[in-house]
Amino acid sequence: MTTRWTLMGGGEQGSRRDAAWEHFCRSYWYPVYAFVRRRGKTPEDASDLTQAFFAKLIEQDWLAQVERRESRFSTLLITVLKNFLIKQHHREVAQKRGGGETPMSLDLAQAESWFGAEPATLDTPETLFEKRWAHAVMDAALARLRDECEATGKATMFAVLGPFLSREPSPGDYEAAGEKLGIAARSVAVSVHRLRADYRAMVREEVAAGLLDGKLVNEEMQALASALGL
Repeated sequence: MTTRWTLMGGGEQGSRRDAAWEHFCRSYWYPVYAFVRRRGKTPEDASDLTQAFFAKLIEQDWLAQVERRESRFSTLLITVLKNFLIKQHHREVAQKRGGGETPMSLDLAQAESWFGAEPATLDTPETLFEKRWAHAVMDAALARLRDECEATGKATMFAVLGPFLSREPSPGDYEAAGEKLGIAARSVAVSVHRLRADYRAMVREEVAAGLLDGKLVNEEMQALASALGL
């Protein structure tokens, strides 16, 4: 069985592996960045450290080991991140600033906008990381679903029905959506049901993170729901 994350392992070379790494870095950099900021680092230093962390993961081909893990993915990642921050010296990061290749383009202005909008909380940095990770998982799955819809000529359908992935319809919503799509309200309900099923499947793929054991995947899903307060 080949999972989405096994494409990152050492056995998979070329564009598919690169695309998998690009997806991982693009989708999950913010929880790492925010965790570093919560530890008192400046935006610039947090940006450098985030870049360096992902570069280190890629250099070590770390995700090739995910199938042999015994703990949840987010728990394992934050442990690796904390160890990295202990070992990483500010001088080393500063010397690399602006030099060499980076695994992703980090939008510092966007990062600070998100970080500044976060409410004050008594949660520990670790608990906040779990919550941010959970939201990043949902956003990544939603982006994949949107891309798939666009690739199959269903961009308009996704634009109209996408809001129902996160809420139940109010009276008249399906009728209004049907008018926009040129279909009956009953067909809208069927399409929303299918879209939700596809979304759940993609969320499950994201949280699986290379796991082949369905029981462990279920544990990941339960942890995700807990982090989201569901």
